[in-house]
Amino acid sequence: MPNSKAINNKKIAIVMIAILGIAGLMSLVTKKVYAQDSSSPAAVEASVANVSASDQNSGINRIIPSTKDWNGKHDINAKDFLINIWHTTGIYKMIHTETPEEIAAAEAEKAHEAELKAKSENEFAKTAPGWQYLLMIAIGFLIVYLGAGRGFEPLLLIPIGFGTILVNIPGAGMGDLPDGMLAIIYKAGVGNEFFPMLIFMGIGAMTDFGPLIANPKMALLGGAAQLGVFFTLFGVSLLNLVPGGVFDYNILQAAAIAIIGGADGPTSIYVSAKLAPELMAVIAVAAYSYMALVPMIQPPIMKLLTTKKERAIRMDQLRPVSKTEKVLFPLLLLVLTILLLPTAAPLIGMLAFGNFAKQCGVVERISKTMENEMMNIVSILLSLGVGSQMTPEKIINGRSGGIIVLGLVAFCVATAGGVLMAKLMNLFLPKDKKINPLIGSAGVSAVPMAARVSNKVGLESDPSNFLLMNAMGPNVSGVIGTAIAAGVFIATFG
Repeated sequence: MPNSKAINNKKIAIVMIAILGIAGLMSLVTKKVYAQDSSSPAAVEASVANVSASDQNSGINRIIPSTKDWNGKHDINAKDFLINIWHTTGIYKMIHTETPEEIAAAEAEKAHEAELKAKSENEFAKTAPGWQYLLMIAIGFLIVYLGAGRGFEPLLLIPIGFGTILVNIPGAGMGDLPDGMLAIIYKAGVGNEFFPMLIFMGIGAMTDFGPLIANPKMALLGGAAQLGVFFTLFGVSLLNLVPGGVFDYNILQAAAIAIIGGADGPTSIYVSAKLAPELMAVIAVAAYSYMALVPMIQPPIMKLLTTKKERAIRMDQLRPVSKTEKVLFPLLLLVLTILLLPTAAPLIGMLAFGNFAKQCGVVERISKTMENEMMNIVSILLSLGVGSQMTPEKIINGRSGGIIVLGLVAFCVATAGGVLMAKLMNLFLPKDKKINPLIGSAGVSAVPMAARVSNKVGLESDPSNFLLMNAMGPNVSGVIGTAIAAGVFIATFG
């Protein structure tokens, strides 16, 4: 009879190969699925003319309206991707001096991007029928109920719900520029990514990186959970193949949607504000909703991918981490970000600042303010600002429904990716150093909820097996991993 462990390992290999196969297949078609704008507007018109009317809204021949003015700028190309990443590193910027031609080209590109952004905003400037505003008010009350009545992220969903209700009251004008209260909040800190960076400062002050420092290989689990982010890009491609142009996601919107897979609300808001502000509201609500649903979504996936014996694996107690290590960690993280991925520096820099203030021990008043008063105030304003974008023009369309579905898929794949990576690592670890695969699910950056869920499922298999501290390693590395994924997207497309 075949060895059950060998069969299990074979299943892992098959799953990994299947995922890589799907990624390779989709990479062959993503250029046309996301945009078909080969060289110029004239080329686009010629392309449209050569495609039958029935095919223009389906398959890989379809034309995504928002990409017609891109002139090939965001076409998917492996070589250009690597060149883009290199040109955005701190090392390149330190050794390269921009020429006048490059400066002029950059200014022209900024002007062009501003024009496209204005055009995108005008798409949602039309007035919706009155009944749609009433529907959005009802959705706002539903969000408030989920927060207050069901306990789903109440600190975030309650203000988002009230923001949704207030912005949709006919005649109130709370979302109207320049004097509407909600419009002021949005412009002051949501649309310019200011509030998400303050949130990361508070997260840094609340986070203990000790478990990750004590067991650095846990960073692999946090990295594997980002599979949900990148896998979602292919999911967006599949939705774009739906006939009729129901979804019409371009690559910038696809990248913003994919970050939901990291289960990190502030990062989702930050990336969508950079790449797809028109989708920010529904992306933020989806991200926070799935964060709140971690205890419901993750356990079935974790149990499906593990055996009872694996769930009962005991892990060694983590070694004590010195204060010196904890103080140096955020500084080293910041230096690496400066050199390799400065586009992620706004998020990781604030995370490092908050954590250093906590660990250095000489500015306790500042660190306490970051993790308490400032965090609470900014959370209120950020959530109200997100709610202010929940208007019918932006929400009641096919794309919003697609985002809700893709967010769930992204979260499930991220959870599975972490668990499968832990099982893969166990193939190479000594018998007494095995990793409990349950902690792989904590690789998403929902801190500390995902780690608590890993611990809870582990206790169900063995009431004396506490995994919380071991699960915190991949959990905090997931925060860093999602910020890095965001930096890669912004460096490539932003």
